Amino acid sequence: MTASSDSRTYTAAPLVGVGIVILREDRVLLIQRGKPPRQGQWSLPGGMQQLGETVQAAVAREALEETGLMVQIRGLLDVVDLIETDSAGRTSRHYTLIDYWGVAPEGEPRAGDDAMDARWFTRAQLDALPLWEKTREIIALAFSRAAGTRGA
Repeated sequence: MTASSDSRTYTAAPLVGVGIVILREDRVLLIQRGKPPRQGQWSLPGGMQQLGETVQAAVAREALEETGLMVQIRGLLDVVDLIETDSAGRTSRHYTLIDYWGVAPEGEPRAGDDAMDARWFTRAQLDALPLWEKTREIIALAFSRAAGTRGA
């Protein structure tokens, strides 16, 4: 294995990450990533689960750290693998990402922790953003789940 200054590359096992689709009416809150992977891109608020921390506690903590907002977690959306390989075909990064959805009924976002920016976007505005395709799918699933709970 190649030594790396990034402790999240060339690990012996996948790393567990959490994310949340935060909704408010017809908008979704995204953060602009300040660190790799996908530095500078818009993404879901989230980060790494800590040892001894439940997944939902990690989701709430990461949302607060990156957006300044308290979230109400509504449900699990999906579990996604992010696997990157180097030029030799070796796995350089492997994240198992556990995505939830929820709402932030009050407050305005402020970028914090390793987020460069945090903003609300309408569904129409998402089309113009260079998002990872899996992120688009997860956001669409969250809007669908939220619509289903309104009719119940």
